[in-house]
Order: sequence, then C-alpha cells, then structure tokens
Amino acid sequence: MQNLKKPVSVTRKKIHCDELALYVHWPFCLSRCPYCDFNAHVRPNVDQEAWRNALISEIKYWSRKSPGRILKSIFFGGGTPSLMLPRIASDIIQEASKHWSFSSDIEITVEANPTSIEIERFKELGAAGVNRISIGVQALDNSALRFLGRGHDCALAISAIKTAEKVFPRYSFDLIYGRPGQNINDWSSELREALNLVGDHISLYQLTIEKGTPFYSDTRAGNLVPLDENTSAALFDITQEICDRHRLPAYEVSNHALPGSECRHNLTYWMGGDYIGIGPGAHGRVTINQTVYETEQIPGPEAWLSTVEKLGHATRKESQIESNSRIEEIFMMGLRLINGISRKNFTNQTGLELEDALDPKRLRRLLIEDYLILDRKGLRATKKGFLRLNAVLSALLS
Repeated sequence: MQNLKKPVSVTRKKIHCDELALYVHWPFCLSRCPYCDFNAHVRPNVDQEAWRNALISEIKYWSRKSPGRILKSIFFGGGTPSLMLPRIASDIIQEASKHWSFSSDIEITVEANPTSIEIERFKELGAAGVNRISIGVQALDNSALRFLGRGHDCALAISAIKTAEKVFPRYSFDLIYGRPGQNINDWSSELREALNLVGDHISLYQLTIEKGTPFYSDTRAGNLVPLDENTSAALFDITQEICDRHRLPAYEVSNHALPGSECRHNLTYWMGGDYIGIGPGAHGRVTINQTVYETEQIPGPEAWLSTVEKLGHATRKESQIESNSRIEEIFMMGLRLINGISRKNFTNQTGLELEDALDPKRLRRLLIEDYLILDRKGLRATKKGFLRLNAVLSALLS
C-alpha cells in the first residue's frame, strides 16, 4: 500500500476479541437480477439436506479454531437464504449454540425476497430463532421492478413488509435508487411511501453498474445510460434530508436506522471486528492467538459442497493479514460509517495512532479540501466526502 507511512511498525496491544459474528452463505436464487454481481446461482434442484450437513461441518471446523467466543450475530445471506427450509436454519442456529456462547441480545438475520413462497415461511423462520429479516424490495414502482429483473410486484412487496412486521421483532428492507431516468420528485415520492412502511431500519443503495453483469454489458452497448454525477449527488442529498426528517438518520453510507437499531452484524464488518464466514465464497476475519487471519471458502457451490464432504470444510484461504493490508481495510470499511473510525478502536486494533498510519501530505489535502475531519474522536468523512467516498479513499490510501 503506497501511502501508508513505511515501514509501519505495529506494536499491537492485546486484542480483546471475545465477540464474534457468523455469516452463512446460501448461494441459490430463483432467478438472477441484471445488476447483481454476488456469488449467486440458479439451480433447479438443491439437495437441502446435503447443504445442511455441509454448513454444520464448517461450523464445527471453525469453532475448533475459535473456542470460547461469544456469538453476537448470525447473518444468513446470499443468494436467497429464505429459500432454505426453515428447519435447516433452525439446525444451523442450534449447532452454532453448541460451540459458541450466544450474547443475551444476539441478532439473527435472514435475507429474503418478497415472493409468496418466502412470505409463507416467515412464521417458521421466526420460530426457528430468526429475530430480524432483511427484505430485498428494491423498488415500490412496478416498472422499476421489471427493469431491475425482480420476481415480485409492488403489492407483494408491501405484503411481505407487513407480514414481517407481525412476525419479527426487527425488520428492514432495501431499495435501489439512482435508476436511469429517475428524477428527484419521483424518488422523493417513492422514498416517502417506503418510510411509511419502515420499522427501525432501511437500506438505500444507489444503483452501481458492476462488471460482469447484464447491466454492464447494456451500458457498454449504449442500451443503458446511467444517471449523471450531478443527478446522483442530488438524489443522495434528498435521501439524507427526507430520512433525517423521519428520524432515520444514516449511520453508514447506504443504511439508515433509529439510534440503537443499526444492523449489529454489518457493524462488525465496518468496525473491523471478528467474523467467520461459512458457505461458498464466504469471507472471514478471525483473530487466533493474537493474530488476525483472512479466510475465504471455495466459491463454486458444487466444488464447495464436494470439498466439505471430503474434508469437513472448504477453506481455500487462511492467511495472516499483513499489517499494512489490515490498516488499509480498517480505513476502507470504517470511513463508510457516519461516525467514522474512532481513535480508541483504531489503536486497539493496530497499536498505532491514526496520524501515524497515513501519508501526512495526502491526509492534509483531504482535510483542507473538506473531504475528511480529524479530531479527538477520530477520522470521518464530511458530507462532501461521502458523495465521493471511493475517490476519497483512493486519494487517501493508494
């Protein structure tokens, strides 16, 4: 990493890492959305019992490497994990409880799409131990849903949200804005409608065109024209204003919540905490004997499954994170948060002060140009900085 001070000599304080998060990847979807670049796959038939056994095998494998930890969250992501039979989710939760202690307020989330099949499973998922659901609504406009390749309409989305409200103590849903041709008035109206359905959390993502997706091919062919930068910035601004008025301030670039209702699992990622990832392509960051390791599972579903059946796990990478890479990761994740990176946490994780880890000239320029704020609390992006966060991170780090 070019712009960290070199050499970086880390005198690491003893890492207190009792708390741990668990990510469970279910890679299967009913269909593939044209904007999605996740490790998701469409398969007509899935042997769910085999997948249950394999996921439990990986829990056993990783629990032996992280004994005595306290599990603060479990997150079933995908893909579409609500297509998993609820009894399998229950078995995975129960297996995790055998190997780690559960915190008294453990957060257990399942991602879901608003299809009739999945809505019917909400009650069973709640009975299985799931206490938070995140629904991929993506739009409250039928033409936009068709454009995004979604398999539901607006009425079904609203039905899913209202069912979730009755079943789960906490629920959230996602919307994608910044769609081609979208204007401030249309988005403002859609967002206000959404906020009337919100519980304590909502995720609002600007559409990004990712390589390898159908939208990327359409853009290169001239068949899809993304919004210009000025319109995107205006939509971001109005999003913050409307959510603030509804007392759902942003706590991360794309996530809004009532204070105290933030997604605890995702905060683990953004704050540089420990998490274990199981399932195809799942990543992890786990501290073992005072050393932080990055982990990655084999990504292909069939290859992952066959490897777990042979070895008990399908880990393709388990290596110590170099000091500079770890520091860079903390900056890239932490500056997504409205509160940024606290001095205390940064020092506990790296043994360094913030100023000692960064190139002073680059940092000074970003401070002077009002992209970042550095004070006694720590380092965080300004409103101006959030609008160009990727560019700010690039200028700060490399």
